[in-house]
Amino acid sequence: MALLERDVPASAERASGASSPANPARSSARLRSAAPTSRKPFPWLKPVCLALGLVPLAKLAWDGAAGQLGPNPIAEGMNRLGFWTLTFLALSLAPTPAHDFLGITWPVRLRRTIGLLAFSYAALHLTWYLAVDQFFAFSEIGKDLAKRKFITIGFGAFLLLVPLAVTSTDRWVRQLGYARWKRLHRLVYAAALLGVVHFLWRVKADHRKPAVFAVVIVTLLALRVVTWAQRRRTRAVRSRPAAA
Repeated sequence: MALLERDVPASAERASGASSPANPARSSARLRSAAPTSRKPFPWLKPVCLALGLVPLAKLAWDGAAGQLGPNPIAEGMNRLGFWTLTFLALSLAPTPAHDFLGITWPVRLRRTIGLLAFSYAALHLTWYLAVDQFFAFSEIGKDLAKRKFITIGFGAFLLLVPLAVTSTDRWVRQLGYARWKRLHRLVYAAALLGVVHFLWRVKADHRKPAVFAVVIVTLLALRVVTWAQRRRTRAVRSRPAAA
């Protein structure tokens, strides 16, 4: 996720250069007048993405209020929240391969929004289990964590997402430094894989949905590995001394 810094357009630089140092107010006015040209296209992308991301939650609330969650509404609600957690996690991994292999840049602008949606649904999934399914019976929750492996794996996946959500702001990118911040956020791949295992171990019969998630996430991870290998090879070639 790149820093959201605006580049000063060439017109603004010319305006700044043409202004006398004795007239900083004039220069500032010209910079402000030129600044709108640096705005990114499609400013509606993020609001639309966020609105669409909240549709499943609204549907869950509507169905719950209408009594349309089936014979086991607690399990249905938890299943829906878990499904959308994995869906948004997989979608958050797609923008970088789309940029690297297809040259499509606009999904990169949505990566943070989609990632925060994934974390939000994961937090709701966990909260549903703690509050609705278990009624905060922590002794029973502790037993589940110790005995039921899919719950242990799911809890581990959520813990990996916490530092990623906390450090998702530009301030944290500057504070950690981009290289360290980027290494930290690679934990999203581990969280996604653990989420797939959690889903696979939770379902008892039909494994088609977790299998689809597994294929998608492993494919996206493989594409990232290809990109890392290509960049490493390029750096190695550039670092070789030129032949005499």
